Amino acid sequence: MPVYEYTALDAKGKMTSGIIDADGARAARQKLRGSGIFPVDVKETQEKETPEKKTTRVADIARYLRRVKPAEIAIMTRQLSTLISAGFPLVSAIDALVPQTKSHRLKTVLAQLKDAIVEGQSFAQALSQYPGIFTPLFVNMVRAGETSGTLEIVLERLADITEKQQDLTNRIQTALAYPLFMCVIGTLVLFVLLTYIVPSITAIFLDMNQVLPAPTRLLIFLSGFFKSFWWVILIGLIGAAIALHRAKKTDKGRYAFDKTMLAIPAFGVLAKKLAVARFTRTLGSLLENGVSMLIALDIVKNIAGNVLISNAVEKASREVGKGQALWAALNEGQVFPQLSIQMIQVGEQSGELEAMLNKIADIFEKEVENSIMRLTSYLEPVMILVMGCVVGFIVLSICLPIFEMNQLIK
Repeated sequence: MPVYEYTALDAKGKMTSGIIDADGARAARQKLRGSGIFPVDVKETQEKETPEKKTTRVADIARYLRRVKPAEIAIMTRQLSTLISAGFPLVSAIDALVPQTKSHRLKTVLAQLKDAIVEGQSFAQALSQYPGIFTPLFVNMVRAGETSGTLEIVLERLADITEKQQDLTNRIQTALAYPLFMCVIGTLVLFVLLTYIVPSITAIFLDMNQVLPAPTRLLIFLSGFFKSFWWVILIGLIGAAIALHRAKKTDKGRYAFDKTMLAIPAFGVLAKKLAVARFTRTLGSLLENGVSMLIALDIVKNIAGNVLISNAVEKASREVGKGQALWAALNEGQVFPQLSIQMIQVGEQSGELEAMLNKIADIFEKEVENSIMRLTSYLEPVMILVMGCVVGFIVLSICLPIFEMNQLIK
């Protein structure tokens, strides 16, 4: 059944908009009038995502701006789980969510999902038509829930996973917000000092018939360089960012970037722990919901966010298929931390692998959060010290010629 976007007037004369499914535009208008609102504009929306769909760069940007946020998916998933647990049929539950959803994009997708299910598709098949919104993990867990008859439990678990990942991301962003803000403000202040303030002060030194101190000469050089070539620096930074972005799209470039990230002192350890936490939590959830080990490994190999870890998981999947234990297969890649290998080994031997995988995720996520909080507490005094040194250098470079002039006058 087609889905229509509408703009209408309610009984009080206020403008309202939304989506509605109907057999045609005339049927959509009649359905709207029957609900007590008067349509102004009704148009069909045909916005299904497929992997083969080609879009222009402008369309990609528009789609990015209209993307569905993970938090919205988590809320929708938990509401759907609650409705199904209360006895609602799947189609009725989805239909009840449409008016409660704030995102216009998600409203459209939910309406199209309902139509696909009514036409005979399974819920997982309908979700797979929207790869930009529902991840392979989401689709496969829903498929496992439909097969086992525990869809409401699977949906609740999916909501938990999404919310935990979102909470961790929010805490990390909150911890880094202040240092990044201070870094940006400090950079702008230094730029203004070097390009506008310093030249007006050092101009009086250029008429002196004596050699200026080395710090003053360096300051005048830096000031003139930034004032004349700031645009070159800006273009260089933008060009470097574009080149890095394009390089990351290639296999070799992505591999080199991920390898470099893991090799950075301190930060590489955090990136590895975060990737392993994402891997173990997802694998544990899949296994708990009845997905076989090999299929689960095939699903989670691409969610770690790092090519080296993904390659290690892919190799481990092949070895597990040959009968090797998971901990031994992962250990061969020499990427996973030894703590995670040891805990997986204990989980396999005790028959509590799923619980142990979730425990690994909890431990590593907590370690990452604590490390970032500790790092940000170190960053603040370091940034203040650096800013003080730079400002001190500027003040010293300006004062030295003045001191020399006073000595000549005496």
